[in-house]
Amino acid sequence: MFALSQNYPNPFNPSTTILFTVPSTGHATLKVLNTLGQDVATLFNGEAQAGIVNQVQFNASGLASGMYFSRLEQNGRTQMTKMSLLK
Repeated sequence: MFALSQNYPNPFNPSTTILFTVPSTGHATLKVLNTLGQDVATLFNGEAQAGIVNQVQFNASGLASGMYFSRLEQNGRTQMTKMSLLK
């Protein structure tokens, strides 16, 4: 199953947890984007194992309050979720 879970807590300050699962073993990336679509952080960039729930922490202490997006990509598939940073 290709799945990017909603981060928790959401809204968050300054850190949050993101879970994702991929259906096949292979290279995957998990990035955080701002509302302009610019990358602000790469949380995962490597080999992800099929069926394993991966957990990553995102610390946004250096970013301004606002909306951000987490984006998971693997084998041409993409999924995004919206995150709210409140300081």
